[in-house]
Amino acid sequence: MLKILVAEDDMVSRKFLHKILSEYGECDLVVDGLEAIEAYMMSMKYKEPYDLICLDIMMPKVDGVKVLKTIRDLEKQHYITEDQQVKIIMTTALGETDMVQQAFDLGSNAYASKPINTEKLIEVMCKLKLI
Repeated sequence: MLKILVAEDDMVSRKFLHKILSEYGECDLVVDGLEAIEAYMMSMKYKEPYDLICLDIMMPKVDGVKVLKTIRDLEKQHYITEDQQVKIIMTTALGETDMVQQAFDLGSNAYASKPINTEKLIEVMCKLKLI
């Protein structure tokens, strides 16, 4: 069973991702970037790291790209090797291509365009060796 974090401010997208991903593991849901960082830090504190984080690029308080950078920085500080890092899939509305490129530069593993295509998401999870 995977441990998954869904960080998504849009309720419809959040419920949709939860429905798909809960088949593969335990899903925690957060609605903004600050909550995503808090959830990640709690998972590290209790030594129950996430296997996958689905991270919306456009979120209130802290955007997904900043959350991604924070998580990758925390992993470096805790000497977490690249093969042990949490897999991060950025979710994005079309037209945020510069932010998607920035996310890849910061260590995103993949991205999914909204509306999310279930088959493509599962395919990406397979490629990332999560399932």
